[in-house]
Amino acid sequence: MNAILYVDRTGIAWRYLPHDFPNWNTVYGYFARWQTDGVFEQLTGVLRRLVREHQGRNAEPSACVLDSQTVKTSANVPLAGQGTDAGKRIIGRKRHLGCDTLGLLLTVLVTAASVSDTAAGRTLLSRIATAHPRVTKAWVDAGYRTSAINHGARLGIDVHPVHRPPGSRGFTVIPRRWTIERSIGWLMHHRRLARDYERHPHRSEAMIRLAMIDLMARRLTGEATPNWRGT
Repeated sequence: MNAILYVDRTGIAWRYLPHDFPNWNTVYGYFARWQTDGVFEQLTGVLRRLVREHQGRNAEPSACVLDSQTVKTSANVPLAGQGTDAGKRIIGRKRHLGCDTLGLLLTVLVTAASVSDTAAGRTLLSRIATAHPRVTKAWVDAGYRTSAINHGARLGIDVHPVHRPPGSRGFTVIPRRWTIERSIGWLMHHRRLARDYERHPHRSEAMIRLAMIDLMARRLTGEATPNWRGT
C-alpha cells in the first residue's frame, strides 16, 4: 500500500519504484487486484465516515456537489478512450466527481473528454442515490442541463445549478461549488493526477480514490502534507 501511494503521490512510472519497495510487477498486481475487488472504494467510504464523524457530522451525507475536470492524457492511453472537450480545447479524459459538503469523495467516473457533464451527471446521481439514500440535494454548475435535473428529481434529489455572479471575471469563489473546486485542488497535489497516465478508465478512478484515501488518512491522524506553500 505504501508503494502504491508512493506512485500516486510522486507520479513516477510503476517500473521506476525504488528498490526499497517490492518489485513493481508485484505492486501493480496488488493495485489491479484491489481495484477489481473494490478495496479502494471501501476504504474511501470507511475513511469518509470517520472524517465526517470527527467533524461532528452525520456519517452519511444529505447533500452533495458535482463537478468535472478535464485533463490531458499520456502517450500510452488508447485513442479510443480519449475525446475532445470543445469548451476547454483539451484532448484527453474527463473526471466527473461527486463530493459531500466537506469536499470528501462520494463517487467518481472517468470518461473521454467529449462526454458531457449532463450525461455523466446522470450516472453520478444514480450511483449517489443508490449508495447514499440520505442525499436529497445536489449543487452543480451551469453545464448540467435539464435532463440531469429531471433525472435527479426522479431519484428524489433536488439538483440546483449554481451560476457565476453576473459580471464576474477570472477566478471567483462560487457558493457551494467552491467545496468541490477545493477538493480538485487537494487531489492535484498527487502528481500522478497531473495527467491521466492510466490505460484503463477504471484504473484512473482508482488513482483518484487513492489520493482521497491519502488525504483523509492524513486529516484523521493530524499529519500535514508538505507542498510549495509552506516554503
